[in-house]
Amino acid sequence: MRRIVAWCLVLLLASCSSTRFVDSWKNNEVTVFSPKKLLVIGITDNLTARKIFEEELRLAFIRKGINAFESTEIIDESFSDTKRSEEEIQEMTDEIIEQGFDAVAITAIKGVDDKVDYRSDYYDIRYSWYRFGRYWYLYQDVYHTPGYYSQYKVYHVETAVYDLLGEENHALVWVGSFDIMDPTSITTTVDDYVERIIKQMERDGLLL
Repeated sequence: MRRIVAWCLVLLLASCSSTRFVDSWKNNEVTVFSPKKLLVIGITDNLTARKIFEEELRLAFIRKGINAFESTEIIDESFSDTKRSEEEIQEMTDEIIEQGFDAVAITAIKGVDDKVDYRSDYYDIRYSWYRFGRYWYLYQDVYHTPGYYSQYKVYHVETAVYDLLGEENHALVWVGSFDIMDPTSITTTVDDYVERIIKQMERDGLLL
């Protein structure tokens, strides 16, 4: 019974969030992260999701005392409509530096995996193996129950923070990788992801 209760608690806690932390790296030469003007960028062709994400992350940075802005308000929308060369991106970077930006926090989806899961219900494997009839009875749902198998997607997302005024080899300040499990709501997913980003940056000593 204790094992069942403990396992149920783990499932309950896990279900509270769709975002899983994977890994992070911080430039050890950066002791204090205090940009004067930070630009939040979300790379996606979904303009609604981009606006919601950039606004939430901007507000999260502001609550931490960082002067942050959304890229949708600074960079012309037409710039991201087509693929750009490195030279064009550098020209855009020079332009935002001229506007006083000294740091950017950029987020992108690096990949998507299709996963398949199945219902395990509450069966005790120890007893299902003992008799052929029992085994068949317990697992016949594979054929007769719609939704026994479920498909879902896992999005591999990364957020990187750059010092626009730093030296080339030291420009990367921090990077964090996260997995988002089967998102169903843009707002809920964004809220959860932004919260995870801020907490991890705090743990890594980048934010106070």
